[in-house]
Amino acid sequence: MDHAPAVTERRTSVDDVFDYLFEQISSLQLKPGDRISEAEIAAQFGVSRQPVRDAFSRLANLDLLLIRPQRATEVRRFSMRQIEKARFVRAAIEKEVLLRAARECDDAGASLLDKSLTQQEAAVDATDVEAFGQLDYEFHKTLCKIAGVDYAFEVIMEEKAKVDRLCMLGLSKEQRIPVLLDDHRAIADAVKSHDANAAIAAGTKHLSRLDETIKRIRASNAYYFERADD
Repeated sequence: MDHAPAVTERRTSVDDVFDYLFEQISSLQLKPGDRISEAEIAAQFGVSRQPVRDAFSRLANLDLLLIRPQRATEVRRFSMRQIEKARFVRAAIEKEVLLRAARECDDAGASLLDKSLTQQEAAVDATDVEAFGQLDYEFHKTLCKIAGVDYAFEVIMEEKAKVDRLCMLGLSKEQRIPVLLDDHRAIADAVKSHDANAAIAAGTKHLSRLDETIKRIRASNAYYFERADD
């Protein structure tokens, strides 16, 4: 595991431990099924075990850690039920966001979308998967802002976090970011044209990109997924 950063004074130790582990898990430096020690993390950060315990609890609430009494805590394997639930919730919210964004988009909103796409194009040209992943977040956040429902992004982000590790596997192994950029272009064009139906259709297609990736990952890395008796 990489060397843990020092705890900063302006943030709580819980925040620092949470952010560090969230990144480790989301980027697959900690893989599904990997065991993680509360005592070791506390020692790395030079803190007591309580803030580590609290950070673990927050990660468990995001379905990223599996905490079981008297058994080792481990990075949670993928649950197909939770993946389906997260994608269902996100799809329902994104549909409403795109409907409103297409209705409300003005020149300022269009400019924000154009700027986002330019940044994404640069990330694709550089084959910078990490940068594109962050810009993907920002793109959907911008859509929520244009729609006038900034708060919706909080839910989208929470549900997206539950499948981000699968997205990372898909991006790193399949180099599909140019396709995702094309999806974003289609969504932006529809929103700027105030075509709600086209925006929703493009958004639905975008979210469905993960279907084949999930099938392939389950076939090649069954260990990453929970068994029925887990």
